[in-house]
Formats: sequence, structure tokens, C-alpha cells
Amino acid sequence: MDYSMHNKEELIKRIEELERLNAQLLIEKEKAATLDFPWTGNLGNWYWDFKSNIVTFNPLKIKALGYDEDEVPRQVNYQFFTDKLHKDDFKNTMEAMKRHLYGDSPVYEVEYRIQAKDGSYKWYYDRGAITTRDEDGKPVLLAGIVFDITQKKNMEEELERKNCELQKLSMTDSLTNLKNHRAILSFLKREMEESQRFGEDLSIIMLDIDDFKVINDSKGHLAGDKVLSDVGKIARKSLRKTDAIGRYGGEEFLLVLPFTKGSEALIIGDRIRKRIEDHIFIEGLKLTISGGIKEYFGESIKEFINEADKKLYEAKRTGKNKIVY
Repeated sequence: MDYSMHNKEELIKRIEELERLNAQLLIEKEKAATLDFPWTGNLGNWYWDFKSNIVTFNPLKIKALGYDEDEVPRQVNYQFFTDKLHKDDFKNTMEAMKRHLYGDSPVYEVEYRIQAKDGSYKWYYDRGAITTRDEDGKPVLLAGIVFDITQKKNMEEELERKNCELQKLSMTDSLTNLKNHRAILSFLKREMEESQRFGEDLSIIMLDIDDFKVINDSKGHLAGDKVLSDVGKIARKSLRKTDAIGRYGGEEFLLVLPFTKGSEALIIGDRIRKRIEDHIFIEGLKLTISGGIKEYFGESIKEFINEADKKLYEAKRTGKNKIVY
């Protein structure tokens, strides 16, 4: 750097900055020689002269962001990097540095996204500490190291996505794409707890396809599977966003209706029954369903479902193609 145009005060200030930096570098060199250096990383070290707000760093940090060295100012301040932080990481990063500067944490340590030259974001893990203080105990120099953890973060996000997919699959009936037995019971338990806590209405409907065995025997199991899937779709489209439906087992479906009295559930159930009755299924097949309704009054989950089952079998026994409440 050309210092010929600097005045005496500017030169003294720059000399002081360089002396602080050189002192820190000598300390780190001694630690490295005795294998006592705690941080190693792929983007190298950085040094922040707090009084002058000048940051000295390994060029790898800039190159990893897609910049050439000649695209970077000769003197880089702290804001050069913080201005490139992702908006969702800015506050957390600033607070981490403040906690360390104010003595509330022994080191500055944070993960953040920083914008590259092409507009994309890279994940960095940044760790540092105050290494020099003045006679009043105020920070003079901070030193640290930064890691590019983009690949690690991408792998974590991919793993989380796959775990979410696996969790969804574990709670989904593969034939109807509805909630499976375990998932619909889990949903029902939560709604029962909410109903008890807040005194909200809750009802369930147990639906069953009439004479489903005849369909399997006469049309085959593939046709039976298609019927199950179609019935599930029709029922699901007849529900509200707050409701849930699951394949309880075989040709039975359990519908959970929060904020719903038994009389209101009867209207919903009869609407589904009518839509099934009017629908033309595979190979021109016509069919019907029966259902039983139970409003929740604090019973156990077993008693709750058994009461709906009793109503369902009453519908079957008294002629089918009806919803009993």
C-alpha cells in the first residue's frame, strides 16, 4: 500500500494497527509450533481491529463468495461482511457479537448465511474472541476463524426433508393416501384433549362400505382397492380443513370433526352418504355406505369409538345406506 500521501497522525494510527496485528500473529505462531492452537479451518483466520474497525482476513473467505481480491477494498471494515448477511441471520449474528463484546459470553460463536457475488447464500460457522484489551478493559483486537459449512447445512436440510417424508409415509395409508390407523387415532387423541381443556364440541363418524366383500368377490381386489381409494377421496372433499379422515381398517373410515355437535355431524355424514350413492365407480359400479356418529362427552378413546361402532352396526342392521346418530 502507498503511504506517501498519508499525514503523520494517519501513519501513526496505521503503525499501531499493524503492531497489534503482528503481536497477535506472533502469539498464534507460537501456539501452532507447540500444537496448542485450538482452531483449524478451511477459510482461515480473521482479525478485527476494534478501534479502527479494520478487518484483516484470509483471502479464501472472499474467494469462497466468488470475489477476486481486486474487487475488495484495500481496507475492509466489519460492515463489509455484515451488510451481506441473510436478513433472517442478521439479528442473531449481531447479538452474538454484542454478547461477547459486553462480556456476557466467553467467545463469539455463530452460524449465518452470507450472500455470494452471484446472489446465492453460503453458510459460515464463525468463531472468535477478544485477544487484546486496553488499560480500561475495552476491546482492542479480536481474532477468530471462519468455516464454510454450506455442504454440511445442505446435507442437514436434505436429511430433514427425507425424515419429514418418512414421517409422512409412516402416518399415511398407502392405498387411500389418507391418514392410517395410527395417525387418525393420534389426531383423535389430541382433539379429545383439546375438547376437555377448552370445552369445545367434538364428534366422530365411523363409515363402512356396504357389502364390500361382494365387490371384491365379483370385481376382484384391484377393483376393490379402487373403490376404497375413491370413497376416501369423496369423503375427504366433503370435509372442512379442521376435520380429519383416516382409514381405520379394511373398508372402515374414521372421521374426526372438531367443533362439531352430533346433530351437525349427522348433516356432514349424510352429505357424504348421498355423494357416494350418486357416484358411479369403476365399471359402472354403484354402492352405498353406512355410518355411526358419536358426540364426545368425556369418554375414554376406546369407549368413544365403540359407541360410534355401535351406531354403525345399527345402521347396517336396519337396512344399510344410512347414518345413525
